[in-house]
Amino acid sequence: MKGAKQTTLRDQVAVSGIGVHSGSPVTLTLNPADDDTGIVFQRVSSDGSIEREIRADVRAVTATEFATVLGDAKGPLCSTAEHLLATLRGLGVDNVVVEIDGPEVPIMDGSAAAFVDAIDQAGLTARALPRRYIEVIKPVRVSKDGAQGELRPYQHGFRVEAEIEFDHPLIGRQALALDIEPETFRREIARARTFGFMKDVAKLWSAGFALGASFANTLVVTEDRVLNPEGLRFADEFVRHKMLDAIGDLALAGQPLLASYRTVRGGHKLNHAVLSALMADRSAWRVIEAAEPARRARGQAQVGAGMLAAAYGPEMS
Repeated sequence: MKGAKQTTLRDQVAVSGIGVHSGSPVTLTLNPADDDTGIVFQRVSSDGSIEREIRADVRAVTATEFATVLGDAKGPLCSTAEHLLATLRGLGVDNVVVEIDGPEVPIMDGSAAAFVDAIDQAGLTARALPRRYIEVIKPVRVSKDGAQGELRPYQHGFRVEAEIEFDHPLIGRQALALDIEPETFRREIARARTFGFMKDVAKLWSAGFALGASFANTLVVTEDRVLNPEGLRFADEFVRHKMLDAIGDLALAGQPLLASYRTVRGGHKLNHAVLSALMADRSAWRVIEAAEPARRARGQAQVGAGMLAAAYGPEMS
C-alpha cells in the first residue's frame, strides 16, 4: 500500500464572523502552504501586514478555561481555535497558513460546518512528501478534577470515545465512539454546536466570556428545554460537540495521531493535559511515515455501549 502524501489547500478561502467570547468581528483566511509547514496562525493588521506568527502545537496553548487559546510569550494570539483545528484534522489538511485579523476565530453557527464548507470550496491537493503520524505506543492517562482522559495505541487511525453526563433532563448520559475519517467528520461531528446554560450567562458575561453568544451560534439550554427555535440537530448533539472539541484540541499534537482517545467528564483542560502528558513521555510515542491506516472491518461497533459519563463543569463548550 502506498504511503499517504501530505496535503494542503488548492486555493485561498476566507470566512468572516464574530468571536463567541469577544463579540468582535473577524475575518479568517486559509492559505495553501508548503510541505512540513503544519498549521500556522498569523495575526494580521488592518493593512494585511503580519504582526505575529505561531505554529499550532501543544506548546502554543496559553489558556483552556472556556476555549483553547493559542499564543506565546508575548501573550494570546487567537482564542477559540478548536473548531477550526478539528476541521483541519478531521478533513486531513496537513499544511495551511491561517491569517486572522482579530483576537478570536469566528464562531460562525457554533459548529465546524462553515469551515468544512470553506475547505471543500478551496479543495485539497496532495504534496510531494509523505504524511507523518504520531503513533501512540503505550497508554497515557490523566485524571483531573474528576475528569479522566486516556490515549491508547490504535492501528486503525484516530478514534475518539467521548462520554458526558449532565444532571439535566435533556442531556443526561450521552456516549459516542467514532473512527475519525473525513466523511465521518462531515456527517457525524461537524454540525454539532457549542452549548451553554442560561443560568450561567450572567456569570460568563461578568467574567468577560460569551459576549458574542446568541441563538445564532450557541445552543442555549434552560432547566427543561432548548431555547433555540430550530431545536437540536442530533438527539445527542451535546456529546458530539464535546467530540468536536477533543478532535481540535488533540490536533495540537502537530501531526495526525494514530491513537484512540477516551474522554470522561472531558473539556479543553483535560484534552490539553492528556496531550501534554503524551508529548512529555518520549517512550509513549514515535513519529512514523505510514501507509493510510487500515480501516476497521465493516460491521464492527462504532458506538460505545454502557459508558459512564459526566460533564466537565458548566462550560461554554
